[in-house]
Amino acid sequence: MEQFTYTEQGATDRPYPETLEGGWPSGFTVMVKTREIPAEDPSAAFIALTEGILAWELHRGAGLTMQSDADRAAPGVKVTSGLGVGPVRLKAPCRVLWARDPQLDGAGRAVPGQRGGFGYGTLRGHPVKGEEGFYAELTADNRVLFSCSAYSVPANALFRLAAPVTRLGQRYILGRYMEAAGTLAAG
Repeated sequence: MEQFTYTEQGATDRPYPETLEGGWPSGFTVMVKTREIPAEDPSAAFIALTEGILAWELHRGAGLTMQSDADRAAPGVKVTSGLGVGPVRLKAPCRVLWARDPQLDGAGRAVPGQRGGFGYGTLRGHPVKGEEGFYAELTADNRVLFSCSAYSVPANALFRLAAPVTRLGQRYILGRYMEAAGTLAAG
């Protein structure tokens, strides 16, 4: 199995109610963003959002192409996202480290106080080294949140020189994830 490009693996695996603030590996640039998603039916919105995250729909909704050896995120699954136009596309290979399905009660409703989603780490060929996590959260008081966390450093000298552009690209895609999450939660 292809090795990760960094050794500080697993810091995105933060089940509810663990905070996404602090506790990140040192030496990495960290980005964390959370958006509350208004929902008339928080259970249905949480389930739809979690399923969309796990089925790569969040990424597609953000404008990325996704190539994977599986239809859904699960530990060990390799996925390559792409950003660009036509053949001019930056590819970003990763492998899923952890994944969480929505936990349902006997009536098929989401149990409040949980996070679903997945986290993946970078493989050779990715422009950065690090990890990213995508979280749907149904709080104990039935609010729906979407969060994304990432910690990374440039993969090599070329990407270190391009770091300001890379960070702008990461912020742009992060904003697109926020928009896509709202669409997914709406069903």
